[in-house]
Amino acid sequence: MLKYLAWGCVALCAAAPVALADNDKAVNDDTAVARNLDIFNSLYKELNTFYVDTIDAQKAIENAINAMLDDIDPYTEYIPAKETDEFMTISTGEYGGIGSYLMERTIDGKKGVYISGPYKDSPAARAGLRSGDRIIMIDGDSTAGWASDQVSKRLKGQANTNLTVTVVRPYDEDSVKTFSFKRETISVNPVPYYGITRGNIGYIGLTTYNEKSAQQVRDALIELKKDPRVENIVLDLRSNGGGIVEGAIQIVGLFVPKGTQVLQMRGRDKSSERTYKTTVDPVDTDIPLAVLIDGGSASASEITAGALQDLDRAVIIGTRSFGKGLVQSTRNLPYDGMLKVTIAKYYIPSGRLIQEVDYGNRNADGSFKKTTTDSTARVFHTAHGREVLEGGGIMPDIKIEPRELKRIVYNIMRDHWDFDFATRYVAQHRDEIAGPAEFQVTDSIFNEFKAFINPDKFEYDKVCEQQLATLRKTATAEGYMNDSTQAQFDRLEALLKHDLDHDLDLHRRDISYLLSQEIMDRLYYQGGQVENSLKDDEYLDKAKEMFDKAGEYARLLKIKAKPAKKKKKK
Repeated sequence: MLKYLAWGCVALCAAAPVALADNDKAVNDDTAVARNLDIFNSLYKELNTFYVDTIDAQKAIENAINAMLDDIDPYTEYIPAKETDEFMTISTGEYGGIGSYLMERTIDGKKGVYISGPYKDSPAARAGLRSGDRIIMIDGDSTAGWASDQVSKRLKGQANTNLTVTVVRPYDEDSVKTFSFKRETISVNPVPYYGITRGNIGYIGLTTYNEKSAQQVRDALIELKKDPRVENIVLDLRSNGGGIVEGAIQIVGLFVPKGTQVLQMRGRDKSSERTYKTTVDPVDTDIPLAVLIDGGSASASEITAGALQDLDRAVIIGTRSFGKGLVQSTRNLPYDGMLKVTIAKYYIPSGRLIQEVDYGNRNADGSFKKTTTDSTARVFHTAHGREVLEGGGIMPDIKIEPRELKRIVYNIMRDHWDFDFATRYVAQHRDEIAGPAEFQVTDSIFNEFKAFINPDKFEYDKVCEQQLATLRKTATAEGYMNDSTQAQFDRLEALLKHDLDHDLDLHRRDISYLLSQEIMDRLYYQGGQVENSLKDDEYLDKAKEMFDKAGEYARLLKIKAKPAKKKKKK
């Protein structure tokens, strides 16, 4: 218990420095740390003995720990024993269970946990579980009132153990269904889809960096290169939040010579410093390569994109990446807990640090400062002398304006209108739906979706109406409200009044994308979603335009252009 309390002491010391000794001394003064530990232990003992109500020890200590860590950076976190399995699942990409995403929802006042998407070839998928199924029993026990984490815990377990799940299936005459099957070791596939698009582009979509990522990308690259149509490669890192650093080094190594320096880590002491170089022979150092990134590309994704940019090996296309240049490591704690702690900053081949936020310095309002601004950022240079800036993530070579998520589209997603429509549509049209490469939301499907939405239940975020009402009150309070002003307000209110049918038509493109993704997921899983989305993809269109424009790829990377391939005579 004392070891456990010691961690809480450090946390509480940071959370409430006024109560502690030696606040002005150096943070690393061992004597001050020891004194503060004694103060905390004494404080907690007195509190536990004399406080009027019972103190929840575990909750109090965890709150103290989290208060300290929240003041450092968002990546340093305490992982209690009950959450270590989930953390290891994310790191390794493997766990024992059924292989499905879960979703907790409240419908008509009843809370429930639903299957939101089985993985392809998972025990859940093979058993027949589908998106939209509400889980009502597990091994004979009712799940009424359970939260999603409780359901998840019961569904996970040792591989080859038996499991029985009972669900209620919407839009099915025999709505209550029971499935008996075995749990398996679930492996999260980091490359759900790869294939040929736009005639001559070999596309590889990478969603995460786990222990299998590098091998999966390697296998996809080798397979694509076997097809004579493939002249260029696109590696898609959009919305890839990163993961294992070694995976990023290995993926860069697929495209650059063995022994190329990719990364340097620099920490508080020499033991944290490390240089990473590629260690295996590449697959292809010459094939034209583009990497797609966006604001969700972070950490290991930024190492991959940034290194390939600094080495002038790939053209980066998209929007500015997230900007995470910090490295974490895990430390074991007493009672099976873990500490994930930031141990170093990383620097990519040009020598630049891409960290966006300076967690060691705050603005007057308490927010964290940025490491640099556009005017203060230092200039670094790629292998061929191109200018690149430090801080603020990876800036793409070909920029694409990010699309703003419209409020009505957000409301459709938030309240699961797209999810529920797809569940019904697939139940009614399962045998009529085309494959991912051909499927599209037709006028008929879109009109069916519009009819599916109940206007009385559709909840708008009525920001305009709320702000207009506030402005009316302000105008009245300040004496500006008269008949003329009132008439102008009434006219503006009429203009801003929502018209659901009009709004749905106005944003059809974005809404159709949501519907396509949900429908494809039910029949073709994540790979089908990716393949279908590529048909209308601005990022890929930009890559195609760049690859096909004579000399453009070479110009962007400042390399010698290769002669165009002669077309074979028919």
